[in-house]
Amino acid sequence: MLKNCTKEPLRLEIDDSQEASQFYDLLSQTRDDVLKKIARNLADFGERFPAETCRDGYYPLTENVEWTTSFWTGQLWLAWEMSGDERFREMAEKHVRSFGLRIAGRHDTNTHDLGFLYTLSCVAAWRLTGNQEARGFSLLAAEALLERFHHKARIIQAWGDLADPAQAGRMIIDCNMNLPLLYWASEQTGDPRFARAAYEHVQQAARYLIREDASTYHTYYMDVLTGEPRYGDTQQGYADDSCWSRGQAWGIYGFTLSFLYTGNRELLELAKKVANYFLNRLPEDGVCHWDLALLGTDALRDSSSAAIAVCGLLELCKHLPVTDPERETYLRAARWIMSSLTQHYLAGPEEPCNGLLKHSVYHLASNKGVDECASWGDYFYVEALVRMTQSWKMYW
Repeated sequence: MLKNCTKEPLRLEIDDSQEASQFYDLLSQTRDDVLKKIARNLADFGERFPAETCRDGYYPLTENVEWTTSFWTGQLWLAWEMSGDERFREMAEKHVRSFGLRIAGRHDTNTHDLGFLYTLSCVAAWRLTGNQEARGFSLLAAEALLERFHHKARIIQAWGDLADPAQAGRMIIDCNMNLPLLYWASEQTGDPRFARAAYEHVQQAARYLIREDASTYHTYYMDVLTGEPRYGDTQQGYADDSCWSRGQAWGIYGFTLSFLYTGNRELLELAKKVANYFLNRLPEDGVCHWDLALLGTDALRDSSSAAIAVCGLLELCKHLPVTDPERETYLRAARWIMSSLTQHYLAGPEEPCNGLLKHSVYHLASNKGVDECASWGDYFYVEALVRMTQSWKMYW
């Protein structure tokens, strides 16, 4: 049984005065602008990757390192699906080979973010084109991710060398989005180890990363020798007892994805509780502050968290019956947030900026990616755009 946390009633009031036809006209024009921006970046980036965040509006370029490179590859796959333009597919397939070299050499793979890295690059390639090499690279990544599973604590360690005592037993809410790689690997191979580890991890995340009020810890430590819980804190949020907005958004989307693979409706109900907490703490324009505890202040917004939440809400609604009293509110909330992002946070076609979604916050305390475009914000904005304008089969 998962922890029985509180479910707040939805209290947000959504300005839904904009006609649906106007909203979808806006998104239709935005698709054209986004595709042009991705095409320009394709020419400018070549076979390299944008770094995690922009600096003064522009992404530094990097090799295939860090946890974020697949967010650019994911945009290329989405752009190909939107446009049919083979340039996007050709570069995405070159990226697949780069990810193959990365996992074969275990270059910068000591992280749970292998799920992000290989789902949006190689699993996407396999789903879209049947690329068998991409399937093989994804399975290698799943094996590497499985190595990070602590059997006693029943969690996947987030970062660092497994022998490092400073990192031992640390799980973080972001990992919910890495689990689909493991579920997929079991589907592909018939080997239950992958899905079993993913399911045990998400149950521990539900028990310990989710507080009684359905807010989230960013990180939680387990004792890897005894399996006992230790304590929760934050790495990127305002305070240990606050609620980092991006983590809450990962929770909405990630618990929903685990429901999709496991059929455990408790996870779907938990996603709704996490969603209600998030939606009840949005400012007037629907785009969250970088920490949800900062509502009512002039704290910076994190548009990337808002884009993740839109995708999570849309996926959540796919699995709720039409009779669910909150389903329509979630759909209206997703539309409200997306409208605000599109009209007020998206970089204009002529702006001196090669990112898409402005005003994200990566890590405020270290002044990293503060009030800039973030590669994951760009990706999830494009995913939300695709979800809202065409039929789409998830990469996750």
